[in-house]
Amino acid sequence: MTLSAPVSREPLHVRSYDFRGYRRADGLWDIEGHLVDTKTYAFANSWRGEIAPGTPVHDMWIRLTLDDDFTVRDVEVDTAAAPFDVCGGIAPAFAAVKGLTVGPGWRKRLKERLGGVKGCTHLVEMLGAMATVAFQTIYPARARDGRGMETDDGRVPPMLDACHALARDGEIVRRHWPKYYRPRDPGGA
Repeated sequence: MTLSAPVSREPLHVRSYDFRGYRRADGLWDIEGHLVDTKTYAFANSWRGEIAPGTPVHDMWIRLTLDDDFTVRDVEVDTAAAPFDVCGGIAPAFAAVKGLTVGPGWRKRLKERLGGVKGCTHLVEMLGAMATVAFQTIYPARARDGRGMETDDGRVPPMLDACHALARDGEIVRRHWPKYYRPRDPGGA
């Protein structure tokens, strides 16, 4: 652990995420997310009865199928465990992401389509994180195939300017992706 040593404490809750990216035989990409919440103690649940320590309170899955342009071709959602019997019923609403493009504005579009009572907080949070997994899966695989970060329609790759390390006026972009490098305006802020 690289954080400072903590004060003595008692573990109560664990949330685990597992995200994986796959290249499919048909040329598309699957990005899968899995969320599991557990408690270290037993507690009563009005729908499921007593939930034992280590038994998932939430056990949720998402599979996004993307094309090379990061367009969502399909989505599959499953809630294997939840604290309320109605939780899994929201799965069909996630079809609202079909046709969206993973990239700038992704989280905003998710909130518009699935925010609040239109979706599930935990699943929407996972979809947000799955965007990064998509980039980490697809771009390096394309680079191995000799295609790099180029998009089919000539757009700037969406991860550029998405964080300070990948600023288009920064050294990393200048060195690794000179085509997209834009020098800082000396008169600008």
